[in-house]
Amino acid sequence: MPTNGKLKDNVDIIEKIKTLPALESFDENDLKELLRISKIVRYEPGDLIVDEATYDGWIYYLISGRVRITKSGNDLAVLQRTGDVFGEVGNMGSGELSVSVYALDEATCLKIDISSVDGLPNENRYVFRYVIFRGFAEVLAKRLRITTEKFLAAKEEIDRLKEAAGS
Repeated sequence: MPTNGKLKDNVDIIEKIKTLPALESFDENDLKELLRISKIVRYEPGDLIVDEATYDGWIYYLISGRVRITKSGNDLAVLQRTGDVFGEVGNMGSGELSVSVYALDEATCLKIDISSVDGLPNENRYVFRYVIFRGFAEVLAKRLRITTEKFLAAKEEIDRLKEAAGS
């Protein structure tokens, strides 16, 4: 069951979040503003973090640990880098969540409610939206590369099998 992780105080939280690649250029005031609309959550091994069948409206940055991404029970990827991003792609226009995410071991995440970003002061709102969407664009580009590689490998195997069947 997920628990709200209580690091010693805001200084510890901000120091941990500063290690996220997408947020490393933010100053302390920007990070405090982001924390106001966010949660730090710790998950135990096996916890369901995101359910593909349920809309939850959050975007997650992995701070520590490892998470497994699945679709319809099929493993797609394991994320383990600090700053890996996952969550509600419905906020990018698709209208539904595409994957489920499970903690493989104890995992700590920064959870951001994307709808709360719109309530931030103008200068922060645009910067945070940019960072969030840039992170998702990087994730989607990586997924597209992986999908293309798998498609080409499957096509080569199909062609090889057809050739072998024709001999």
